[in-house]
Amino acid sequence: MYRSLLLTLLLLAAACGGGGEPASGQADALPVRTQKPEAREVVLWDEYIGRFEAVERAELRPRVSGYLEEVHFEDGAMVEEGQLLFTIDQRPFQATLDQARSSFEQVRTNQRLADAELSRAKQLLDARAGSQEEYDRALQARDAARASLAGAEAEVRRAQLDMGFTEVKAPISGRIGQRRIDRGNLITAGETVLTTIVAVDPIHFTFTGTEGDYLNYVRLARQGNRPSSRDAPNPVQIKIEGAESYDVRGEMDFVDNEIDASTGTIVGRAIVRNEESILTPGMFGEMRLYGRDPFEAMVIPDRAVQFDQDKQFVWVIGEDGNSAMRFVELGRLLGDNMRIIDGGLEADADVIVGGFTNLRPGTPVVSKAPEEQPASVAQASEQ
Repeated sequence: MYRSLLLTLLLLAAACGGGGEPASGQADALPVRTQKPEAREVVLWDEYIGRFEAVERAELRPRVSGYLEEVHFEDGAMVEEGQLLFTIDQRPFQATLDQARSSFEQVRTNQRLADAELSRAKQLLDARAGSQEEYDRALQARDAARASLAGAEAEVRRAQLDMGFTEVKAPISGRIGQRRIDRGNLITAGETVLTTIVAVDPIHFTFTGTEGDYLNYVRLARQGNRPSSRDAPNPVQIKIEGAESYDVRGEMDFVDNEIDASTGTIVGRAIVRNEESILTPGMFGEMRLYGRDPFEAMVIPDRAVQFDQDKQFVWVIGEDGNSAMRFVELGRLLGDNMRIIDGGLEADADVIVGGFTNLRPGTPVVSKAPEEQPASVAQASEQ
C-alpha cells in the first residue's frame, strides 16, 4: 500500500511539472536603456548661409579726360582716404587755368575802368555838366563789366577744379584692387574705370530668410520673446570656410522693407568687425542668428525619436512595465544632439533611449544601467 501511494504521488508531480511551453505573458523582459526628459534653459539660434559684402565700395573713374601719367599705388594694397592714386597729364589743364586767370585779370581791369567811368558820369550829372543818358550808359557798362568779372571768376574756378581732378585720390579707406589701365593710355571722363576700393573694417554679412522666418520673428517680437532685428542689434555668430566653430561675432543692422515676390525671401544683414582683414567681400559663411530669448524646454536624446511614416514617436515604459508608443511634437535639434519636445510627452516619463531591437507595443521591458546591458543593447543605444 505504501508503494502504491508513493507511485501515485510521483505521477501527480510529473503531471504538475510537465515540459509544456510557458505562456507568452511569462516571456523574459527585454533589457532597455531609459532616461527621464531633461528640463533645460534653451537659447535658440537660427541658421542661415550668406556672403560677406563691403560696407563701402568705390569704383574710380576720372573726372577729366586726358593721358594717364602716373600710378601711385601697388595693386591690392591698403589705402587711406585722400591718398593720391593716379595723376593725369596736367599740362593742358595748367594752360587752361593760366588762360582763365589772364582773362580774369583783363576783365577785372575793365570792371575797374567801368567803375571809374560811372563815378565821373555821376559827378557830371550832379554838376549838371553831363546828361542822364551818359550816366545810364556808364551804369550799364559798369553792370556788364561786373557780370563779365563774375563769369571770368567762374572760369578760373572751373579750371582750378579740372586741374585738381588730374589727381585721382582715394574717396574711402580700404583695400584697392587691380588697376584697370596703365600709364600712357588715354582715359575718358566718367567712363574709364581705373580701379576699385572696398572698405575692410567693418564688413557686412548679407543673407536671405524665408517669408515664414520673417513672420515667426514678427510673432516673437509681439509676444515679447525676441526683439525685432529692425529695432535691436540681435547678435549673430558666423563660421567661415575651414573653421570648426562660429568664431566671427557681430550684430544685425538691417532688414529689408519688402519680400522678393519671385523668391519669397527677404534680405537681412549683419555687421562684424574685421580688424585683422581676414574677411573679404564675396566670402561664403554660415551664420547663426539669435532666434529667441531663453526659455525652459523639455529635451531628450535625439536618438530616442522614432518615425512612423509622417509621424514621430518615442518608446516609453508604461505603468504596467511594458513598452508603449508616445507620439510627440518635435522642436529644434540642439548642438549636443538633444531634441526639444514641444508636446506629447510627460515630464516624468521613462523614455527608452537604447535597446530598440525586437521592441513592439506591449513588450515587457526592464531598464538596465549601461554597464548591465548586453553588447547588442549598448550598440543600439548609440544609433
